[in-house]
Amino acid sequence: MAENAKQFYERIGRDMEKMKQAAPDTIRGFGTLFQNVMKDGALKTKEKELIALGIGIAQRCGPCINMHVKKALEAGNTKEEILEAAGVAVMMQGGPAYMHIPEVLDALEALGK
Repeated sequence: MAENAKQFYERIGRDMEKMKQAAPDTIRGFGTLFQNVMKDGALKTKEKELIALGIGIAQRCGPCINMHVKKALEAGNTKEEILEAAGVAVMMQGGPAYMHIPEVLDALEALGK
């Protein structure tokens, strides 16, 4: 299953470029929102990425899971911290979130963790 995450990471750059060409205002607006919200504040980016990952799991958004596992690692989270955050999402969302933990593991594996 890690192949799905690997394929995601290989194509996301191309997909984002297509989106920039097709909907530049949307991409620019979302990008600005993302940068402003996810920067260090009362919560550090490291913590915000774990929150975003938990929401991605709860919403069953595979691309969100892949992206926020990557961003969580880049922000300094460990594999253990990421999996613990995934566990919190399961506790809050129940079985549907639980069934998406393999996607978190696939993303970590695809990123060499």
